[in-house]
Amino acid sequence: MKNAPVFWRKRSWRAASILPAAMLFRGLAALRYGLYRHGILRREQLPVPVIVIGNVAAGGSGKTPVVFWLIEELRKLGRHPGIVSRGYGGRAAAGPHLVVAGPGSSPDFYGDEPVMLAQQTNCPVAVGWDRPAAARALLAAHPECDVIISDDGLQHYRLARTVEIAVVDEAALGNCWPLPSGPLREPIARLAGVDLILAHGELSPRLRAQMGAVPVASMRLVGERFRSLAKPDEWCSAEAFTGKKVHALAGIGQPQRFFDQLAAMGLDVMPHPFPDHHHYRAADLDFAPGEIKLMTSKDAVKCSAFAPPDAWELPVRAVIDVEAITPILEKLDDGRQTA
Repeated sequence: MKNAPVFWRKRSWRAASILPAAMLFRGLAALRYGLYRHGILRREQLPVPVIVIGNVAAGGSGKTPVVFWLIEELRKLGRHPGIVSRGYGGRAAAGPHLVVAGPGSSPDFYGDEPVMLAQQTNCPVAVGWDRPAAARALLAAHPECDVIISDDGLQHYRLARTVEIAVVDEAALGNCWPLPSGPLREPIARLAGVDLILAHGELSPRLRAQMGAVPVASMRLVGERFRSLAKPDEWCSAEAFTGKKVHALAGIGQPQRFFDQLAAMGLDVMPHPFPDHHHYRAADLDFAPGEIKLMTSKDAVKCSAFAPPDAWELPVRAVIDVEAITPILEKLDDGRQTA
């Protein structure tokens, strides 16, 4: 997704002027959901459980760190997860393709998030617009996988799922109008039908009321040490950059979150926002030689091949309430599809 339109932030005249198109989109989305829910359109059932992680709004909400967290929790229980992803921004998105996890793996081909997931989790990853086809290709190549995680697949209803997890950042909901007047892919009420909500930041009482009785667990992203892109074995703390000019690059859904995180670490940050899933080239980092350049892991995976010595990555992990795993395991043990 490219940078979100400014008018998505509030209910302005500009957003209201395209409400007829937004209402048509909302109606079609509701119709499609209903057809799958009532079995008129067929879902494809896999031979292993499927956990879908997604949200109801376009843009970033912290889903990818949740995938890392879930993989770690499943592995503690002896599970062998695999991942399917759309591969947004990659040439292989039509798929299905199995992601090659080595250092030569191309984010331009597979997409930035699938390459990052493959390299950092050592899980099998498959990409493709057709999620069931990608999952079948993954299982054929890796029959040891006993659970599939679908990254950003909440609206891909053709893939039957056992568990639905929605990651909610209320700031990303903007004016709460449907596309294209606002950022919503589905109505807020859709959240009342998932199995677990992970709240990235505080949620208002009004939003919580619309979620019904769905379990809600809090999450936050934590990053403490920086890794050199030019020398991946070299790490340092924020203190190493204190008193220096620091440039922050972020091609993610909510770049301000990254800038604020660096500022909270005591750094004097000069922000450089890029469009979400930006295809970096060497020229994007060819400025202010010798001055520190900091970026997210999602950006770093695309810049490592040409990164200058002054480029550093801040890996983050999702810290999630311990009880969040309970409703997931209950559904996995139950084994039935979610509605």
